[in-house]
Amino acid sequence: MGENPLTQRDRGLTAALVASLADDVPAPFAVRRLGPLPSLSHREAAADTGVPVERDFGEHVDQTNYSVVVSDRVVVKWLTPPAPMPHPAPDVLAHLAATGFREIAPPFAALTLHEKSGQVLLLALVTGYLPGARDGWEWCVDEAEAGRAAFAADLGRLTADLHTALSTFHPGDPSALRPAGLAGPVPEASRGPAAGYGARAEGALREALELTGGEDGAWLAAREADLRRELEPLHRPAGSAPQIRIHGDLHVGQILRWRDGYAVIDFDGNPTVTGAEPYQPAARDVAQLATSLEHVAQVAVRRRGTPPAAAARWARETRDAMLAAYRLRLAERGRPELLDETLLRPFEIEQECRELVYAARHLPRWRYAPMGVLRTWYP
Repeated sequence: MGENPLTQRDRGLTAALVASLADDVPAPFAVRRLGPLPSLSHREAAADTGVPVERDFGEHVDQTNYSVVVSDRVVVKWLTPPAPMPHPAPDVLAHLAATGFREIAPPFAALTLHEKSGQVLLLALVTGYLPGARDGWEWCVDEAEAGRAAFAADLGRLTADLHTALSTFHPGDPSALRPAGLAGPVPEASRGPAAGYGARAEGALREALELTGGEDGAWLAAREADLRRELEPLHRPAGSAPQIRIHGDLHVGQILRWRDGYAVIDFDGNPTVTGAEPYQPAARDVAQLATSLEHVAQVAVRRRGTPPAAAARWARETRDAMLAAYRLRLAERGRPELLDETLLRPFEIEQECRELVYAARHLPRWRYAPMGVLRTWYP
């Protein structure tokens, strides 16, 4: 259990789990119920188990964990490996659902294991199935290839609504923002950026310079001074923007487009950043989403044959439209203070450095995307 990939002997395990959630599960397992499960049809039950049928997402899906669809109503995401508790996803999903934020897969349950050592592990998350869902590395690349940018305003509004909802999530964390609407200035403890953001960004730049070789490395080294200059705002005294519970890894791949709209997924934090703070300025998420639109443009050039000039124009248009819609939505919600504009560019530069580090350590073929973005920014 919790291994990836599941073996043939595990087939039926996921469907059996879902069927058992209506009852108490035996120790050492435990279930936290986050919402009512939908009724599951047994008309196509597997003959050997008598429980609803299951299927995985297929080999084409790039996912860190292993997800199984049950009866086209429920998705069970097995964490591989199981994650120590406390884990952010159950609390965040429950909070978003409680605040009325609907652009998520409806959360149903979290399955945990209580080990003899006393450690508690999160084994699986159970959420709703979203028919026709495609992640942004598919649908957004289609938009770039076609030169369509109307969707960008949707992403801006979606992100602003997400941040508005997350701004009231503060389970005992002293750096979290007070509930929306509370009068008075934002407490000093919740102002950002926090000490250390500048050093963290400088560290990412240093690693990118060390790990990027060849012609790309030489180009990067020649622009080191420009990149460091862009990071300077992260070394300045804290501004007025509060720190809120952010998504932490918000890129287009985390935004599904499905039959009924969009859904944000994977509230697990950024797996490439060790010890990343859960409470940060909203600009962190916004910057990562903006840079991912730039990456989509690079993917369209590389894989779809989109002319570079057209892709660069599309990236500018979608970025500008997303940011404009984000600002407007925050104003409509009465929360314009959530965005500190001065942090966007330095966070974007840091993100591109992290993309280069990720490429060097895990996925060398990805280097073209961040390098393409940087070459566009610094012609």
